[in-house]
Amino acid sequence: MTDPSNDEFEPTAPDQREIGREMADDSTELGSVLGDAYRGEIDRVGTWRQRLDQTTTWAVTLMAAILTWAFSSADNPHYILLVGMVVVTVFLGIEARRYRNYDVFRSRVRLLQENLFANALDPSQGVENHDWRAELSRDYRRPTLKVSLYEALANRLRSVYLALLCVLLAAWVFRITAFAPRQDWLTTAGISRLPGIAVVAVVGVFYVVLLGITLWPHERHAKGEFREGDTGDWKETDR
Repeated sequence: MTDPSNDEFEPTAPDQREIGREMADDSTELGSVLGDAYRGEIDRVGTWRQRLDQTTTWAVTLMAAILTWAFSSADNPHYILLVGMVVVTVFLGIEARRYRNYDVFRSRVRLLQENLFANALDPSQGVENHDWRAELSRDYRRPTLKVSLYEALANRLRSVYLALLCVLLAAWVFRITAFAPRQDWLTTAGISRLPGIAVVAVVGVFYVVLLGITLWPHERHAKGEFREGDTGDWKETDR
């Protein structure tokens, strides 16, 4: 037997979607529940933010160790810097996966901030999303990733990893040129039986792909804080 009250619930109705007005006048039971939910989501956001920072810290630490060892002696092979590029790329993949999980909880926080708390502080502005309660309910019932792997990779590259990988590239170029002035740089770039021209070509293609992922325009789905001066689909970022 169904509850007839459920048939009357319309989450997009003005009196249902703008419950921030009720919170401004009175402390309702629903407001208390949403307040507890908000604190829980904030805690999850902080946890995943720490995981992102830990991944970046490990990437920077290992990169610094590789750079130190690569230039500690002229006899050390240059390809250790290429190994460093691979290692940093692995950390990029790990962080992109974590970023997708982080965005799930951050999007809930932003949904509550935009439509509940902002409306409670200034009811005259209304809500940003008339369907926000139904959207949040669906997300609690069946959580889904909202950001593609491509977008997550682009975000982490723009934030941190493209700069780290460019430092490794500059170090590698310096290592095979100025650090070995008596040899042709293409010869120096070789690895065992692999000719230097092939190594340079692979590295070049790798960085072209990175730039393509970072700069190629696409619709943004991550829901984060604003970046002052940006417009359109790119106005929001994670920091």
